Amino acid sequence: QRRVYRTTTHVPQELGQIMDSETFEKSRLYQLDKSTFSFWSGLYSEVEGTMILLCGGIPFLWKLSGQISGRAGFGPEYEIVQSLVFLLLATLFSAVTGLPWSLYNTFVIEEKHGFNQQTLGFFFKDAIKKFVVTQCILLPVTSLLLYIIKIGGDYFFIYAWLFTLVVSLVLVTIYADYIAPLFDKFIPLPEGELKQQIETMAKSIDFPLTKVYVVEGSKRSSHSNAYFYGFFKNKRIVLFDTLLEDYSALNKEPTEGEDGENEETKSKTKNKKQGCKNEEVLAVLGHELGHWKLGHTVKNIIISQMNSFLCFFLFAVLIGQKELFAAFGFYDTQPTLIGLMIIFQFIFSPYNEVLSFCLTVLSRRFEFQADAFAKELGKAKDLYSALIKLNKDNLGFPVSDWIFSMWHYSHPPLLERLQALKDAKQE
Repeated sequence: QRRVYRTTTHVPQELGQIMDSETFEKSRLYQLDKSTFSFWSGLYSEVEGTMILLCGGIPFLWKLSGQISGRAGFGPEYEIVQSLVFLLLATLFSAVTGLPWSLYNTFVIEEKHGFNQQTLGFFFKDAIKKFVVTQCILLPVTSLLLYIIKIGGDYFFIYAWLFTLVVSLVLVTIYADYIAPLFDKFIPLPEGELKQQIETMAKSIDFPLTKVYVVEGSKRSSHSNAYFYGFFKNKRIVLFDTLLEDYSALNKEPTEGEDGENEETKSKTKNKKQGCKNEEVLAVLGHELGHWKLGHTVKNIIISQMNSFLCFFLFAVLIGQKELFAAFGFYDTQPTLIGLMIIFQFIFSPYNEVLSFCLTVLSRRFEFQADAFAKELGKAKDLYSALIKLNKDNLGFPVSDWIFSMWHYSHPPLLERLQALKDAKQE
């Protein structure tokens, strides 16, 4: 794929009417930079993980967490407390070692190619907030999971799976209402033609829409997105302001007297036309609602939970194997948290790669089906132009090596999606 980025320096003939040479070159250089960054950050990650294993980093951190919890008055019998200290130290180590890579990606690569809208202060405030919120969720959930495994008896894997199922459903339910607003500002889409059209389209396919929000994604990045969430009769749609041509802050001149948070990003705001027209936004939403109407969301949840149950069952089979713990430096103890880490992160690694590939293939199939659904709604022409605009706005490179594409792309390449829409567009 890197060879494709390096050698494809001119717009291919089939892309002549879709992409101008300037945008094509910008996207080529952006993807080349991202590819280089991905290679080096991935290599560092592999070296770091290997050194941790070879140097006994995991048992060292476990002993250190035991010493810390011991000083707080919790002896070896308080395994769950020691596990939480271990988890806190491990995630803190991961956050610190990953910080330089995140800074480089945001303030060098994304900045260089015009996507970054953050200041350094906003970045660090955001990073600290994410770490704190993550710990507030991760530590209580982990403690309860370990407790269930401890007291669950022979069928603990069933109870552990049910617990993780409930937690995942709760998090999906509360994320957009209570967690996401901690990081981004959500405002109801103002009354007007676009909102009326969205409500009409939702009603036409029996989508139980309750609210439509616009999120100020332009404070951190000029990348665009849209999604829906909620269960049963309480569905909400969220549109990034960068998706909406009429609302994107990147299309407006900064104004005086904005609040403090906007002042932070004012100097970063770039006055470039981006986003989609109302008809194109509706086409994009037609695609997203297609995922709901065709049951893709439910199917993904079912597949995820079937996989989760299988993993917990295999964990129950393997957790008694002392050789697994000894191989990672735990000769005298077999902590449950360490067993989860060894089995889920290392033993299941090959299986997870195969599963990931299968899910990628399924995702591409779902994307074609959602495009076809939007086409049936009469949105083929608008979705066609929206896909081209979104590709330009996000500097997607439309030429890909087929093996790389098959393994990595959860969405079909642009040309394949356009070709599937082309006949209906011409009609």
